[in-house]
Amino acid sequence: IEGNCVAPDCTSFVGRFSIPMRHGLTIGELALLFNRQFDINCDLEVIPMKNWQRSMYHIDTGLPWIPPSPNLPTPTSALVYPGQVIWEGTNVSEGRGTTQPFEIFGAPFIDSNRLSSILNNLNIPGVVLRPISFEPTSNKWAGQPCNGYQIHITAVPEYQPYLTSLRLLQEIIRNHGDDFKWKNPPYEYEYERRPIDLIIGDKNVRHRIESGADIDEMALEWKADLSTFTSQCQTIHLYK
Repeated sequence: IEGNCVAPDCTSFVGRFSIPMRHGLTIGELALLFNRQFDINCDLEVIPMKNWQRSMYHIDTGLPWIPPSPNLPTPTSALVYPGQVIWEGTNVSEGRGTTQPFEIFGAPFIDSNRLSSILNNLNIPGVVLRPISFEPTSNKWAGQPCNGYQIHITAVPEYQPYLTSLRLLQEIIRNHGDDFKWKNPPYEYEYERRPIDLIIGDKNVRHRIESGADIDEMALEWKADLSTFTSQCQTIHLYK
C-alpha cells in the first residue's frame, strides 16, 4: 500500500473513490470495498481464489501472464505501472508505442548523461535505472528519438513504484524545466482539470513536487490516511 489517497476535488473516471495509488487489494477485494465502504450496495458475489496468499506476486503463482491491457504486456509492466502511469499527465513518453510500455520512459529533451549521476545519488531502493534511447512508433514523440531510462527491478519487496516515479518526475522538472510540460486536457472524459491531478489524485502533490518538496516528507504526511484505509480493508480481506 503506497501513496496519497484521492482528494474529493480530484475524483474522476480514473480515480472515483478515496483510495491510494497502490491499494494492495485483489480486484475482488476492491469490488467488495467499493460496494460496502462507498455504499454502492449492489448484489455482489466474489468467488475467492484457491492457493493464493497475500504475499504473492504474479511470478510466485506459476500461472501464465494474461495482459489486462495491450500496454501491460508483462508482469514487470504491471509492477511499475502504479508509478509510471504519472507520465501520462506530462510530455514525457511512458513508453507507449514501444514493446516495453511503462518499463521505459523518456523524451527528446532529456539529457541522460546529465541526469544519471543525479539519479544514482538518490539511491532509489529496489531498482537500477539503465539509460536508453528509443523511438516510439505511436503516441507521444512518435518517430522521434527519445532519451530516458528503463526501470530494472532488482528487489521487488523494496521497490516503491509510486515514490520512485515521483522522484524521477521531480528531477526531470528540476533539470529540464524549460522543456518539461504538464499535459493539457482532455483526458479520460475530463475536459477541464489537468490530467496529472486526476492521475495523482491530489493537486497539492503536483504543487509540492514543482516546488521541490522532499518526497519522503510528503510520504510521511500520507501515513494517517493510509492507516485509515488499511483499517477499512481489514473487513474485506479474503486472503491472509
